[in-house]
Amino acid sequence: MELQFLGTGAGVPAKHRNVTSIALKLLDERNEVWLFDCGEGTQMQILRTSIRPRKIEKIFITHLHGDHIFGLPGLLSSRSFQGGDTPLEIYGPKGIETFIKTSLAVSQTRLGYALKFIELTEDQPIFEDQQFSVYTKKLDHGIDSFGYRVVEHDHKGELQVDKLKELAIPAGPIYGKLKKGETVTLDDGRTIDGKAFVGPDKKGRIVTILGDTRKTGNSVLLAQDSDVLVHESTFNKNEKKMARNYYHSTTHQAAEIAKEAKTNKLLLTHISARYLGKAALELENEAKEIFPNTLIMKDFETIEVPFREEE
Repeated sequence: MELQFLGTGAGVPAKHRNVTSIALKLLDERNEVWLFDCGEGTQMQILRTSIRPRKIEKIFITHLHGDHIFGLPGLLSSRSFQGGDTPLEIYGPKGIETFIKTSLAVSQTRLGYALKFIELTEDQPIFEDQQFSVYTKKLDHGIDSFGYRVVEHDHKGELQVDKLKELAIPAGPIYGKLKKGETVTLDDGRTIDGKAFVGPDKKGRIVTILGDTRKTGNSVLLAQDSDVLVHESTFNKNEKKMARNYYHSTTHQAAEIAKEAKTNKLLLTHISARYLGKAALELENEAKEIFPNTLIMKDFETIEVPFREEE
């Protein structure tokens, strides 16, 4: 599981930062990529990565401001031209379906795959299968803006094959029964308790990706005990009043959310073009005053999300 930042800027594209888009790469887990927001130029950013548009199976939109959605019509069209034929699910606030269908209709664009639109509701999983659940809550941005909590289900413990081989227990259907924790009687009369040969369950990972927002309690709920929290950082710590007026957050406010939620790592994004070089690094340092395990992200950076035991 990896997060790759395709755009980390705020408002308008800049030379060093494109507008918001984040790829959650689940290639090992399910051979898919999930995209969070799709600002203008996202498909151009993708061309500079190893991501293949046909691998994008779900797109999650946080809110309908242009710097988070203007890249959608082009990307959807290119996915069709580049051989994407599997259905694509798009999650977002009310209005996302109208925006996309209108754009495609006016440009007479026909896709070679089906689109499924899921309008956001709070609390209940908006997606759930045997591997993952995705939850959402409304944030505070003056327009409907949502955060997403992606929860990987726990991995069952692995069968300790080496121990079985040491006891001369032959491979075959018996291993399958033992992995399920069943008790098996061997041909030689030995009784083997499968539970003694299955390692502990591995806790699934949690990734929280928030849309633009003021500091709000729902951010803490979404990020609770997460492995990674992606939070906007549009203003520095001294611009608290301006952040509130524009429905955004400061570095300190993002760090406070991370600390309250007991997340493991904070990744700052949605950086204003006003902050270049040392000024951008200072944003990171400000957040570290409250939450030390903080990084400010750059376009194309990739962050691995490891299992807690492997850190």
